[in-house]
Amino acid sequence: MHPMLNIAVKAARRAGNIISRATRNLDIVAVREKAANDFVSEVDREAEQAIIRTLREAYPDHAILAEESGASGESEHQWIIDPLDGTTNFIHGFPHYAVAIALRHRGVVTQGVIYDPSRNDLFTATRGRGSYLNDQRLRVSKRASVKSGLLGTGFPFRQVEHIDAYLAVLRDMMKGATGVRRAGSAALDLAYVAAGRLDGFWEFGLSPWDIAAGALMITEAGGMVSDLAGESNYMETGNVVAGNPKVFVELLQAISRHLTPSLKQG
Repeated sequence: MHPMLNIAVKAARRAGNIISRATRNLDIVAVREKAANDFVSEVDREAEQAIIRTLREAYPDHAILAEESGASGESEHQWIIDPLDGTTNFIHGFPHYAVAIALRHRGVVTQGVIYDPSRNDLFTATRGRGSYLNDQRLRVSKRASVKSGLLGTGFPFRQVEHIDAYLAVLRDMMKGATGVRRAGSAALDLAYVAAGRLDGFWEFGLSPWDIAAGALMITEAGGMVSDLAGESNYMETGNVVAGNPKVFVELLQAISRHLTPSLKQG
């Protein structure tokens, strides 16, 4: 394992331990609404600080971009952190959430960790060295079309102006795919695409910490990731389409039929 990936795994497991302890007493976890239907708990903050401490112990000069505390430092190395992706699931005791950590070097994501503490699933990736679930090498699925595929998605709850376009895509996918799942953690859903548990995924309005680690895992597992225009600007736009190569192409074409001018630009 790459040394920087090893440190990220250490940080993710420390955060996972904090999250797992908190699940025993969810009734006393303090929660605040950051925006409509967007929550942060004291566990998010505690987990994020544990991650940052671990990373800074090893790499004190690296920059940080974290969901709760924002950006800090200047360096060609930047850690991108989501301490608890799926907070709403977590506070309801719905076991689909994860810790996500990625390292970006000179603008390119080179390391990624997604840790699901409820299942003890550790997804990792290093650019050029493949993706893994625990010690097992990952490959995207081999399904040949959306028709035979199981797709993941997320609702654009932060960008209500895109709901009509999103629902049009969802309607087509519900008619065309074997099934569509909205589980509530984009990071973990992207890891599932890398693992072949999902054949494709799309969502609008995500943040870099939702996407970075999972996108690397998918490409390292033989899959494809893009923005809605089929380009590589998904970290900037927050709009992402992913899947095995055949499902990805078909899913991207289906989405393109419903893009509004603002989605085409973003």
